[in-house]
Amino acid sequence: MSLTSHIEELKKKHKSLSEAVETAQRSPGIDDLRIADLKKQKLRIKEEIARLSTT
Repeated sequence: MSLTSHIEELKKKHKSLSEAVETAQRSPGIDDLRIADLKKQKLRIKEEIARLSTT
């Protein structure tokens, strides 16, 4: 897998997690720990994208 395609896949995962966070925040039955976990995953992916983009 090329670096560009890897970054694109990470961007897709980041977008998917963004949507999952938004959905979870609108759902009253979802606990805050689940939302925090999704946000942490999203941040890790964002950091990975930034790191790979600078190399």
